[in-house]
Amino acid sequence: MTQKQDMTAEQQQQWIREQYQIATKYLATQGLVTDSVIVEESRYLVPIMSIWKLKVLDGSYLWVICGDLPSDHNAFDVAPNAREAVRHFSFKWQMQAENLLKTGDKEQEKFAQLLIGSAEGLYDMYQQEKLWHLE
Repeated sequence: MTQKQDMTAEQQQQWIREQYQIATKYLATQGLVTDSVIVEESRYLVPIMSIWKLKVLDGSYLWVICGDLPSDHNAFDVAPNAREAVRHFSFKWQMQAENLLKTGDKEQEKFAQLLIGSAEGLYDMYQQEKLWHLE
């Protein structure tokens, strides 16, 4: 993916390192401990979104998304590459938002609106060929 040009290379690398830390901490909150990262299959759109292919201690692989959007994860087998994983998260969040909107709970509805906006942004990214020139 391309990177934001108004950041220095050092700032971009720092952002990527921070996103990796966010992703691994998020997994830890889910009871999953990261073993390693598959860098060549992970992608970053600095400073908006990062999607990581991570291996956890049980030997399974996960897609983990974070950045200027909610952190989330899925099993690796939901998508063959980072681009398709972004599309998967977009669809997943749209479905979650639909269910949250049915609850009638105002806080859940606020989160549903956040998910909808994030899902739409992810789908826009998925559709932009120029962002995925490495795949």
